[in-house]
Amino acid sequence: MNVEIRAAVEADAEGVISLYREFTRYLSALGDEPEGRLTPELFRLQGFGPNPAFHALVAESDGVIIGYLLYHFGYDADRATRVMHIVDLYADGEHRRHGVGSALMARACSICRDDGLPEMLWSVYKPNRPAKRFYERLGAKVVDDLDFMHLEFD
Repeated sequence: MNVEIRAAVEADAEGVISLYREFTRYLSALGDEPEGRLTPELFRLQGFGPNPAFHALVAESDGVIIGYLLYHFGYDADRATRVMHIVDLYADGEHRRHGVGSALMARACSICRDDGLPEMLWSVYKPNRPAKRFYERLGAKVVDDLDFMHLEFD
């Protein structure tokens, strides 16, 4: 299988969101309750332009998007440096375990290195054990001494 990893363009919105919906169904089956609000319109509006909220990579095979990775940049005050935060990584079920996720992560790592960033961060839904094993095989470590927290505003 020939897979190309590239930066997403606005025209990729429908393909990425189709996979995003598949990902939310996958997480729901594990017990998560993803809100699944991202639409093709929001993908185009929020991911492109002068101040995008995120950046996206896509994995494409024979003109079909088979995986994606969303990320944005943040800041670590303790290390006084920018860091990459991965928001989503997903490869469709048919192409999983064929190197698509690894290729997307490799490109994200390359972006970090090229920008001189010392690390990337992400969270994993605890029941998603296959994802945790995948990341550990890449050399990622669990951060036991931090808890992921949030506040909601309506």
